[in-house]
Amino acid sequence: MQFDQLKRREFITLLGGAAATWPLVARAQQRAMRVVGFLRPGSPEPNAHLVAAFRKGLDETGYVEGRNVAIEYRWAHNFNDRLPELAADLVRLRVAVIATPGSTAAAAAAKSATTTIPIVFSAGGDPVQTGLVASLNRPGGNVTGASSMSGELGAKRLGLLQELVPRVARFAVLVNPDNPLVEAFVTDVRAAAAAIGRQIEVLTASANRDIDTAFAMLVEKRADALLVGLDPLFVSRRVQLATLAARHAVPAIYPFREDAEAGGLMSYGPSNTDLVRQAGIYTGRVLKGEKPADMPILRATKFELVINLKTAKALGLAVPPTLLATADEVIE
Repeated sequence: MQFDQLKRREFITLLGGAAATWPLVARAQQRAMRVVGFLRPGSPEPNAHLVAAFRKGLDETGYVEGRNVAIEYRWAHNFNDRLPELAADLVRLRVAVIATPGSTAAAAAAKSATTTIPIVFSAGGDPVQTGLVASLNRPGGNVTGASSMSGELGAKRLGLLQELVPRVARFAVLVNPDNPLVEAFVTDVRAAAAAIGRQIEVLTASANRDIDTAFAMLVEKRADALLVGLDPLFVSRRVQLATLAARHAVPAIYPFREDAEAGGLMSYGPSNTDLVRQAGIYTGRVLKGEKPADMPILRATKFELVINLKTAKALGLAVPPTLLATADEVIE
């Protein structure tokens, strides 16, 4: 009997010891899971499709969030001055990779925060011009990613807008002055406007509250049409932008298909979700051991023209058949 009681006590002690170690094992397994830092200037809700695209890219390389990789999300909620602090926080966590999908400003903040942790971006401008990498073919350092080079698309967007509303005398351009791509974009648009004898008014918004002010200025300057620049702030406020453009009866062109789907008149640019998916793939490859210095910058190859006919009709615009024929999608 005493022997049986002894055995029972030993079993309970062993069981208790095992139970005590299980949380330690779980924590050890968690520590063994690779962690990716995800840094964006905007807010989670308007960017859910981009998060899904990033996860899809990771999945294509064999990494599934919660199974064999963890993602630490950091959102600046449209306050770019918070990006350095958020990037530094990810560095303190010793994440394996910092991903900055869709933001040159976030990529620059991450690069300033670390020279050792790999950084994977997707962005709209020339990453050499903005100082993110040394060259497109051999980036060098700890940064690589995908670029749409959409800072070079300002002239193309202006031409499409002018084709739709040929009598426009004065174009307005809405940009975020804090965006490092602004100067190249405005220069491109200004040159294109001058070539067809049109004027340009540059409107700025660096926070949510500035957007209403910018549209008030657009009315005051009597601009006839609007080009919305590429910026995470405008991505997160795309419904507000489309609503204000409709309220003021201003034809506008935007960078992304999602803008036209949200009620914008038309959009021309690369697939933003595909660029972010490519960033997810590159992040997975870095997790597998590839070095950013040796991974060439990916460039967008497909550009989409989307026209929202419902919005065009509301503005009293007849879309030329030639423009409809070249559209990749017409929203009716």
